[in-house]
Order: sequence, then C-alpha cells, then structure tokens
Amino acid sequence: MSERVREILSWYSSENPGVLNNLARLMNTGRLSGTGKFVILPVDQGFEHGPGRSFAPNPPGYDPRYHFELAIEAGCNAYAAPLGFLEAGAAEFAGRMPTILKLNNSDSLTKSEDPCSAVTASVSDALRLGCTAIGFTIYPGSAMRNDMYEEIRAISEEARAVGLPTVLWSYPRGSSLSKQGETAIDVVAYAAHIACQLGAHVVKVKPPTDHIADPDARKAYEKAGVSFARLSDRIRHVVQASFNGRRIVIFSGGVAKGTDAVIEEAREIHAGGGFGSIMGRNSFQRSREEGVSLLTKVMDVYRS
Repeated sequence: MSERVREILSWYSSENPGVLNNLARLMNTGRLSGTGKFVILPVDQGFEHGPGRSFAPNPPGYDPRYHFELAIEAGCNAYAAPLGFLEAGAAEFAGRMPTILKLNNSDSLTKSEDPCSAVTASVSDALRLGCTAIGFTIYPGSAMRNDMYEEIRAISEEARAVGLPTVLWSYPRGSSLSKQGETAIDVVAYAAHIACQLGAHVVKVKPPTDHIADPDARKAYEKAGVSFARLSDRIRHVVQASFNGRRIVIFSGGVAKGTDAVIEEAREIHAGGGFGSIMGRNSFQRSREEGVSLLTKVMDVYRS
C-alpha cells in the first residue's frame, strides 16, 4: 500500500476495518492505483434523464454490460450505477471492478422546484451484488433537504455496520436557489461541507463557478482577500471546506463537451487539489474507443 493511500485512510480513523478495506480497494484499483486519485464511471443518467437522452448518442450504452466493460478497459477506480444496471452485470463481471450501488434516484418526467430522490435500493442489495460502496444524492437547498439528511444518516449507519463506505452526491438545488446559485462557489463549498458533516467518505460535487450567491459569504471572502478567478482556486476552496482537505472530494463531469474542455477541466481540478473526476456522459456518449481514450487522458492528468 502506498504512503498516500495510508495517509488518506488515516483521516477516517474512527471507521471499522471493513470501511477502511473498501476505501483502500477503491484507491488501489485501476490506472490510478496508489495515487489517492480517482476517475469513476457513473451511469445513473438513464434513470435520471431517460435512456434516449443518455444512450442514443452511442447506442451500445443501452446495454448495462457495456459500462462494466468501459470502466474495466479504461482502468477506472470504480463503476457506479442504480440497482437494475448493476444486477444486469454483477455476476458476469464479479471481482473485476469495484462497484458503487446508487441507493436513491429520481426521474425527469415530473419537474419539481424542491427535488427529493426516492430510495430505490438497499444496503442489502449492495452486499448481495458485491459492491464496494453505496452512493446517495442529497439536494441542499431543497425544501425536502431535511428528509434526505435523515435518510442518508440512517442508511449510512447501516452501511458502515457492514463495512461499506458512502459516496455522497451533494447537488445544491431547490426553490430557494437560482440556477446560477446552484453552482456558485460559496454554495458548492457549503454543499461539500454538509456532505462531510453527514459522514460521507467520498463527496461528489459539481465544479463551481466564480459566482457568489450569499451576500454574507461575499463579505467574508472579500474581507479574507480570497480570489476565485481560476477554476483551480475554486476547487481548492471546495477541498478546503471539506475538513481542510481531509475528506475525498471528486468533481462531476457534467454535460458532454469537447475533449480539450474535459482535459483542461481535469487539469484545473488537479491543480486545485481535487481528488479526481466522476465522468459519465463525457465518456459513455462517445464511441467505446473514444471513451477509453478520453478516460485514459484524464487519468494521465491526475497521475502527473
């Protein structure tokens, strides 16, 4: 085990050996093994956005097995998906790739100003499928946020008891936030901090913009002389807000974009001390060859 992996595990000293073992497995798998960096393939978009929007650009993606194969061939740290997609390939690909079962999901057929995902799988399902961790989404800013906070505390307690770490998607969203505010630097940093306070072992947030939504936060930043001009500056602050860098924070890839833009964003995340990327549409909406190539290039950034 590398010294970097040992150092990261030391931040979670209150956890039981099972949780630590599975965190170590996430960090000791794939092309980034031993570096403490992550590139994870998440494929919950079929549930969240619909199969057409998600897989029509690259039809092999309709097959759940395609995503296991993509993650394995590219050398990702893990593959994350809802219950159905994991059930469709867990036996065939057993032992070849750490998997993360996404325990709650929502669809986009009905719009809500204050979203709250449904619990769609269980810790028992994660154990049955041989998963290395569970995943869960919270929406800080939603009027339903307290229900989600209580759900994840109960679910993560159950997961911990059987040695499974929690990966928490923390996406600010709700009637109290503007669209611009959802990715504001102060709001994203707050969302990451909330996830840490809820006991997340790995926090997933969106790369923040330089917009500041809260006037009081703006005053505090101005008084401290903080600059958020570059994405790397903003990444650094989100990591800082996550217990001064003592929690693993990874950043979503978002909507599909050009290769150069994806690589440049990874460079900024790396420069700001981010722990890596969790990239779905930017990889599986390309052809398999192009998806593997892109994931490999992103990993090369984090290895540098």
